Amino acid sequence: MLRYLVPFIDPDVKSWPVEARLLRWLTMFWLLFGLVVLFSASYTLADGRFEDGLYYIKRQLIWIWVGLIGLNLITRYPLKYLLNTAGIGLLIVLVMIFLTLIPGMGETVNGATRWLKIGPVVIQPSELMKPFLVLQSAKVFGSWHRLSVGQRIGWIGIFGLVLACILLQPNLSTTALCGMSIWLIALASGLRFSYLGGTALLGITAAVASISFREYQRKRILSFLNPWADAKEDGYQLVQSLLAIGSGDTWGTGYGLSQQKLFYLPFPDTDFIFAVFSEEFGLVGGILLLVMLMIYATLALRVAIVCQHRVKRLVAIGAMVVLVGQSLLHVGVATGALPTTGLPLPLFSYGGSSSVASLVLAAVLIRVAREEPETNKKSGLSVVS
Repeated sequence: MLRYLVPFIDPDVKSWPVEARLLRWLTMFWLLFGLVVLFSASYTLADGRFEDGLYYIKRQLIWIWVGLIGLNLITRYPLKYLLNTAGIGLLIVLVMIFLTLIPGMGETVNGATRWLKIGPVVIQPSELMKPFLVLQSAKVFGSWHRLSVGQRIGWIGIFGLVLACILLQPNLSTTALCGMSIWLIALASGLRFSYLGGTALLGITAAVASISFREYQRKRILSFLNPWADAKEDGYQLVQSLLAIGSGDTWGTGYGLSQQKLFYLPFPDTDFIFAVFSEEFGLVGGILLLVMLMIYATLALRVAIVCQHRVKRLVAIGAMVVLVGQSLLHVGVATGALPTTGLPLPLFSYGGSSSVASLVLAAVLIRVAREEPETNKKSGLSVVS
């Protein structure tokens, strides 16, 4: 029982395949270093708001503890159990997302209603949806040839409804990430390009429509092209982010010495935590972070390539796409390479729902790395489904 409550205690890890061990330790390093960065990025903000510099970090630790317990459980039990319940879990979280759209039920922050308060706990259902989308879309597209036309249309419709509900919160960045993840999983499954082309066109149309009807989104999208033209209004966030990154120079200003986090840079603990990280650790720190992401992606792709089980292979690809892809999107936004949107940096940014979802995705990836060699060893054959 102790091994579940103290997630770092795991004597069985030494018997895992090398890819599973490397992914686990890299996830732990990512998580611990993220906590170090979050402490620096959030301390001044928390002290100013709550007169407690540890306010955010203490709450983050609680959520991480919950997420690590989930990681331990998932890596120990066959993935088939999680896949069998993924559809039900997706529908439950979809209902939670729908509840945020009902006036009076959702929690509104900065003009967006993305949170749901359940007693003393505030969760963000769109973040919790990510692992369920990966699991269920891998299951659907991995078994596409076995499904009836009705089942195919039904699940495509449900995926579309999920994206539509997230878009209405409004949360364009998460909608885009989830949509791209589903699309890439479908692409990896070998689905016909005629299907993929049609859905891509539909997704782009929905994004353009959302931007057209919401002026603030349109201004955000356009302002990144020249943020200095309106540095005090629409371009303010990106300008402050660029100032932070530029101030870091090659080696950074030093841990805890960021100036932009002192109430200049908006959301230094969430949407722009990479800017604080770059200011304190410099260009070298940014490059090392990108190298870590590259190593993580390489290990995940190796697990997917070696995996003989069709659905599990797609699960590994989907988990990698969300974790690494979201990280690169966050970096792109902070550096001005992409339009300014609110997207957390996995295992760095403050947010309980995001941290739990990221750890669950890491757990299913590790489980695939553990499970496939064990299955092949027991059967002596490749398992294809």
